[in-house]
Amino acid sequence: GHTPLYSASEKGHVEVVQLLLDKGADITTTCNKGWTPANIASYNGHLNVVKLLLDKGADITAADKDGWTPVYAVSVNGHLEVVKLLLDKGDITVSE
Repeated sequence: GHTPLYSASEKGHVEVVQLLLDKGADITTTCNKGWTPANIASYNGHLNVVKLLLDKGADITAADKDGWTPVYAVSVNGHLEVVKLLLDKGDITVSE
């Protein structure tokens, strides 16, 4: 299932994501496919949500059940600014 944080991240609701994090929402929870809030926000190109999640310590190397990381997820949809952010923020390689 989806947590409120996951759903808010998916839809790009920055203020709701901030409120949920302030109230202690778990940034590491995953949906049944293994996607974190950072994965889904990246996939959907929600730059400000991704920035917020990264500032709160989201793991951008966390892969889902199929091996998709946030960088892979965002690359599929071509959200250039989010790709740049993730590459700048993370110690990651782009080998796959």
